[in-house]
Amino acid sequence: MNENIRFKEVLVIADNGEQLGILTRTEALNAAYDRNLDLLCVAPNAVPPVCRILDYGKYRYAQQKKQKEAKKNQHVTEVKPMRLSPVIDIGDFNTKASQARKWLEEGKKVKVDMRFRGRLITRLDVGKKVMDNFIEELSDISIVEKQPSLEGNTMYCIMGPKRNK
Repeated sequence: MNENIRFKEVLVIADNGEQLGILTRTEALNAAYDRNLDLLCVAPNAVPPVCRILDYGKYRYAQQKKQKEAKKNQHVTEVKPMRLSPVIDIGDFNTKASQARKWLEEGKKVKVDMRFRGRLITRLDVGKKVMDNFIEELSDISIVEKQPSLEGNTMYCIMGPKRNK
């Protein structure tokens, strides 16, 4: 018996949907046993608690089927990483921008990060300028979801595709 049922009486709903009324726990269990079914407490916090007579195996199967269907219909957005350097050359910059453009057109998000190694940490303004140029290059098809920020020695931002109206 479910320990959440603290009351002596419960409201019982039969397997066909009709209400059997308020019964004691023992009567409710006997009613379920007579039908070769299970007693499930569906609303333990109600006063009195609501129990349902049903086939628990079929009930669990239906619940699992609903969960699979919900999981199949949900959309997971993929975040693709892109690493820039504060001293990146124009050719590499254009290659990375075209790759990021392709990902954004596919509907994926792009996390752009830039690592400052060694003495480059003193030249944050150069890295910020490169990051701003990258954002400007892709501004026609993307929106910046998180502005560039510095955490430790890494500056990063997150860009997502623009939503078509």
